[in-house]
Amino acid sequence: MAVYRRGYSRYKGRITGRWTRFMVLPRFAWRRLFQQRLVVLLLVSAMVWPLLCAGFVYISNHAELLKGLDSEFQRFVEVSGNFFIIFMNVQALFAVFLAALAGPGLIAPDLANNALPLYFSRPVTRADYALAKLVVLFGMLSIVTWVPGLVLFGMQVGMAGGWWFWSNWSLGFGIFSGFAIWVLLVSMVALAGSAYVKWRMVAGGLVLGFFFILAGVATMINGVFRVTWGHALNPAWAVNRLWFALLSVDPPDGPGVVACVSVLAGITLFLALVLERKLRPVEVIR
Repeated sequence: MAVYRRGYSRYKGRITGRWTRFMVLPRFAWRRLFQQRLVVLLLVSAMVWPLLCAGFVYISNHAELLKGLDSEFQRFVEVSGNFFIIFMNVQALFAVFLAALAGPGLIAPDLANNALPLYFSRPVTRADYALAKLVVLFGMLSIVTWVPGLVLFGMQVGMAGGWWFWSNWSLGFGIFSGFAIWVLLVSMVALAGSAYVKWRMVAGGLVLGFFFILAGVATMINGVFRVTWGHALNPAWAVNRLWFALLSVDPPDGPGVVACVSVLAGITLFLALVLERKLRPVEVIR
């Protein structure tokens, strides 16, 4: 039968909501990521340190286990802002390696296979696509960052009692907000690297190089000019400086919170511009 003789009718079925359509990309991306053995192995390895910290919290709240020990050692095992700073630094490193392993496979294959027109021909905008990929990484990195951090905080509250919560509630807020800033930054770096480089291995190396190279540049500037403001150019140091402020811990010598926030905002804006430039279904070459 000729095409013009066929009877076509408009789709009359149930139309899914915007949120349901949006979650299609993260759902399938998470499924692919959890099928990768290296990703699962790294996730399991990242849980070892929180388990050790949970044991530390248990011991610190059982005075009978600390009887006969030096008073200075008893103060050392107290759960405070310093304890959570150490915990966050270790988990932040796992988040970087996890982003370098999982991030490059989110955008690079779509660009290499010219799949963006297929996505954008549906009710998916560039903002939806980028946000969906960001949700994938944010959810993945949350498993090893603020989720175990809040579990440790809740464990300490349950053992120490309500009085400890009212005196240290800001620690819970600092753990969540501090990790959220770090996860957002790491996710943006991974997505920008995946969009800029179409080869997954190179994109993963670019994620690691971003942090290590900037850390080396900051150290070189401080050494050559005999200053401390170069630390602000190191995103890891800048975020760590924010953690000290959020957890009410004495900060190291260097730039203040305002300078670190300004640098981090500039880096995030630059990474967003990289994504905006690369996530285009049609590339015009002049």
